[in-house]
Amino acid sequence: MRRVLGVLAVISVLLGACVAWGAEEPIRIGYLATLTGEGSTWGQHERDGAVMAVEEINAAGGLLGRKVELVIYDVKGRAEDAINAARRLVTQDKVVAIGGTNYSSLNIAARPIIQEAQVPMIGSATTNPVVTVNPDTNEPWPYSFRICFTDPYQGLVMASYLYQKLGLKTAAIIGDVGSDYSEGMKQYFIETFEKLGGTVVGSWGFRGGDVDFRAQLTEIKAKAPQALAMPYLYKEMALTIKQAAELDFHPVFIGGDGYSPNMYEIAGDAMEGSWWVSHFDYDDPVLQPILEKYRKRYGKDATEIGNVVFAYDIVYWIADAIQRAGKAEGPAVRDALESTKDLKLAHFTLTLDPKTHNPLNKPAAILQFRKGKPVYVETWQPQVTF
Repeated sequence: MRRVLGVLAVISVLLGACVAWGAEEPIRIGYLATLTGEGSTWGQHERDGAVMAVEEINAAGGLLGRKVELVIYDVKGRAEDAINAARRLVTQDKVVAIGGTNYSSLNIAARPIIQEAQVPMIGSATTNPVVTVNPDTNEPWPYSFRICFTDPYQGLVMASYLYQKLGLKTAAIIGDVGSDYSEGMKQYFIETFEKLGGTVVGSWGFRGGDVDFRAQLTEIKAKAPQALAMPYLYKEMALTIKQAAELDFHPVFIGGDGYSPNMYEIAGDAMEGSWWVSHFDYDDPVLQPILEKYRKRYGKDATEIGNVVFAYDIVYWIADAIQRAGKAEGPAVRDALESTKDLKLAHFTLTLDPKTHNPLNKPAAILQFRKGKPVYVETWQPQVTF
């Protein structure tokens, strides 16, 4: 662990080295990303997006007349690594804010560290409401923020899109029983679908790491639902779709932001026609400048576009807060983050809800797999007046 952290920390020394700076200490921003292990495709793209943003900020003169250093640690998708890395960022690296992770459970695990140190942390795809809001008091955790929408909102979007837009009246749902992410989406999907007038024919479960879903799919197929909702992560979702096709079971599939364009490598043509709730319209002209910057910087196309953009915008959000605070200190940066209003970022204009530390009125993009890739269909804001 120490060797990995040490290697990655070199990034902080290299960024912005070409700029002439005074003797004043640099402003350090931390970033926690899953660079190895399951989910590494997301974390690696977040690292790349954060690096691009810091390089641009330094090329433009830094912040408050000081260079910005980015300190990135690999959390490997594990809570213990997130805790250790967060502790090192706040005690040794002396960062003023932290970006990442893209896992709700890891941000929840790291919360006591950043709270005690009074260093704000902004999750990328951390969609569990508990990341930012204390469920016992319904008050926001002071130093926890997110740039995405939440699991309940995704479950609501999935259910309302199936029922109101696609006109489907019956659905089944399968989820990862050990995942707060999955369970939160599942709960709100069922509640919303049934309130709208639909019928959920049943709920099935599995444990994270499972690779065979044929038993559950056989039972689901016997119930003949029109749709199957899958509130979990891309590897398991791809295997679910692939194995359903092998069983000659072809419901309308819909999933949340745990999907990946790389699912096609597993499920192939069985992905065709499946629906996905996304934070982005990947074909949006607004995103093309950042994607072109990525191509020039790394010599390849980004495959996890959302993660690149999340990290890029998180760094710019932190930079804006530091500038408005007028000083690079955790509590002052926290206050500035909480008061963010009409901040133009790469993928949307951010106004933060101080009661939840969530972005206000962030619409969802609906994508559909067509000819092997996700294609933007429309932006969807649920109509759920019961």
